[in-house]
Amino acid sequence: MPLTRRSFLAGAGALAVRGASGRAHPLLFLSEPDAERMRDLCGRRDPAVIRGLLKTALTAGPWSVTFHRPPGLDVAPNDYVSEAPYHWPDPKNPGGPYIRKDGEHNPDRFDANVQDLRAMCSSILSLGMGAWLLGDRACAPHASKILSVWFLDPKTRMNPNLEHGQLIRGVNTGRGAGQIDSRPLMDAAQGLVLMELAGGIDSGVAAGVRLWYADYLKWMLESSHGQSERKAGNNHATWWTVQLAAHAGFTGNESATRTAWQRFRDYLVPVEIRPDGSCPREEERTRSLHYSSMNLDAFALLCRLAQLDDVDLWHFRTPKGVGVETACNYLLPYYQHPEKWKRKQIDKYVPGEHYFAGLAGIGLPSPRYLTAYDRVQRIGSAWVQFIDLLIRSVRS
Repeated sequence: MPLTRRSFLAGAGALAVRGASGRAHPLLFLSEPDAERMRDLCGRRDPAVIRGLLKTALTAGPWSVTFHRPPGLDVAPNDYVSEAPYHWPDPKNPGGPYIRKDGEHNPDRFDANVQDLRAMCSSILSLGMGAWLLGDRACAPHASKILSVWFLDPKTRMNPNLEHGQLIRGVNTGRGAGQIDSRPLMDAAQGLVLMELAGGIDSGVAAGVRLWYADYLKWMLESSHGQSERKAGNNHATWWTVQLAAHAGFTGNESATRTAWQRFRDYLVPVEIRPDGSCPREEERTRSLHYSSMNLDAFALLCRLAQLDDVDLWHFRTPKGVGVETACNYLLPYYQHPEKWKRKQIDKYVPGEHYFAGLAGIGLPSPRYLTAYDRVQRIGSAWVQFIDLLIRSVRS
């Protein structure tokens, strides 16, 4: 049966999200034709990677922030906690404040909550793809259980904030930068939307999850940590805005949607991108090519979400002529040939983690970007595979 807005809203009972344009678009990063084309593409070609992700997801979880708690910290049992990955004990001051070693992960930090968050969100997206793209009826019941444990059950739910995200021992009990940890929440929202589209997900669970996201969005907008991340001036600010736009679309917050598009025009592009297309705050890092690419992934996702809201950010330019295309043109040669990058990159750059070239290729559109994207072998994560399938279906 062909997908229509009426059949989706009536059959799945989903919230009809309306963005800044006033046009309903309840599928987050997808249009309705996109969703149909993705399913058709899976029908024509064996989606082996997605089947593998689904097989794992059907036996995984549930997860909860309450299952693992940080040693030596006095925090509420339902609070999410993570430690800043690049901070280490100071050998000159044992027991004192941790010190920063940019790009060097401290293997002894507490990261159980962030690992569980990633696993939970990846599983929900995998189950959503399994339900909609492959028609697997076992996905929705298992997803309902996972979602209930993480978001709804008072004993195990995560409190809807990141007050203790990426804390630095001896310095603070959490900071705005912790919101980079919550990027995978977009994966889970997209997975839930796909399950609603397929039918079978518990409507009470779906409604409860949306209420949780609405509370988290409110915290992002009103808390001191949220305001700090909003003004970060690097990829953290870009990813904060992507999350703002995605969660606003998921919960029907039109005001937040408009804020995201305006933030892109007034702050992100003018502050982060130079006239030559470089992003200086990313190039200062010890993993500079990785962070430059990660930042462009966020810019591309923002442009994608705006495009579905009939707002064209792909072609936005500052008075100096700077836009996302400027940054893509600058970075594309190094995305294809990382060995030519002359700034610091202390670990191996993995181009297959990044998808800005593909999204820009279909968004602008640009055959040159798509050619570069095609030459890269992508990693097997649920999110990257979802984006890749979207890009391929739009082109088909």
